[in-house]
Amino acid sequence: QVQLVESGGGLVQAGGSLRLSCAASGGTFSRLNIGWFRQAPGKEREFVAAISRSANTYYADSTKGRFTISRDNAKKMVYLQMDNLKREDTAVYFCAAVHTILTGFLRPASADQYEYWGQGTQVTVSS
Repeated sequence: QVQLVESGGGLVQAGGSLRLSCAASGGTFSRLNIGWFRQAPGKEREFVAAISRSANTYYADSTKGRFTISRDNAKKMVYLQMDNLKREDTAVYFCAAVHTILTGFLRPASADQYEYWGQGTQVTVSS
């Protein structure tokens, strides 16, 4: 019963930045662990970053140091700040969520741990 809507995707040159947003409605936002995944043409969906209900963060090796995930509980929003973008970052980006009573993740990078998914937003990095 949670709806997620991503926004903020678009075209950017290599080395540039974008900020993706994930707006949540329904459910109880403060009880949600939320992650970002992406899928590029010809590749499987892969983990990008995640943030727990207590704001603990987790990153894939390919994004750590360049991407930053954050949440604003008052606005029921999760953000993914993407800096120093590379052509390999081109993909459709999805946010996902799951209710939890825990304060962190056990398996934040596993897609099967998430119950709710957004429709995705396209990020294209050119050079």
